[in-house]
Amino acid sequence: QVQLVESGGGLVQAGGSLRLSCTASGRTFSSITMGWFRQAPGKEREFVAAISWSGGNTYYADSVKGRFTISRDIAKNTVYLQMNSLKSEDTAVYYCAARGLAVIATSPFNYQYWGQGTQVTVSS
Repeated sequence: QVQLVESGGGLVQAGGSLRLSCTASGRTFSSITMGWFRQAPGKEREFVAAISWSGGNTYYADSVKGRFTISRDIAKNTVYLQMNSLKSEDTAVYYCAARGLAVIATSPFNYQYWGQGTQVTVSS
C-alpha cells in the first residue's frame, strides 16, 4: 500500500504562484500513475493533472493547461504541482492520489490511494 502526504497550500493573490508537494511512503511501484485533484465547497472532486511514474508522460485538465505543471522526483518519491497565474476559481482543497496502473485516468474512482488534502485559497 501507499501513503500520501500533501503540503504547500496557502493563501495567495490572483496571478501568484504556489508549488504543492506530495510525498509517498510504503510500497513503491514503477507502474503507477500519480494525479492531482481539487474540490471546492459545494462542488464535485475535479481532475487537475496526472503523470505516469516511470515514463513521466503528463495530462492536464483544460482549465489549468498552460498554467500548472505536474512533475515527479523518483528518488524522493515525490510529485509536485507547480501552479502559476492563479485565479480565484482555483480556490479548493487539492489532493494527490495514486492508481496502480501506468495509464493516466481522469476519474477519481480510478485512484486507490489519497492524501489528506491541502487548502489553496486565491484572493482577488
